Amino acid sequence: MVCEKCEKKLDKIVTPDTWKSGARNTVESGGRKINENKALVTAKQRFNPIGKTFPPCRICRQKVHQAGSHYCQSCAYKKGICSMCGKKMIDVKNYRQSAA
Repeated sequence: MVCEKCEKKLDKIVTPDTWKSGARNTVESGGRKINENKALVTAKQRFNPIGKTFPPCRICRQKVHQAGSHYCQSCAYKKGICSMCGKKMIDVKNYRQSAA
């Protein structure tokens, strides 16, 4: 659950690239250097879930896996708030939500 203001922040992350500038196998885009050892270079670019620390949710202290979010998806849905900024989005007073 993300509000309209925070949804614009998510839109900035994914941008369409032209093929030439986004390709990793061309020398012009800076993606591939001549005579480089790919076994040594790709290990740094790979995602490491152990090395990266995820921030905890401000309500339940569960790890939040979305970049820039302060609340986990379950807490944001239960409270009716934005998961990034915490702004109240919908009224959940009349909702029948289970505690589990």
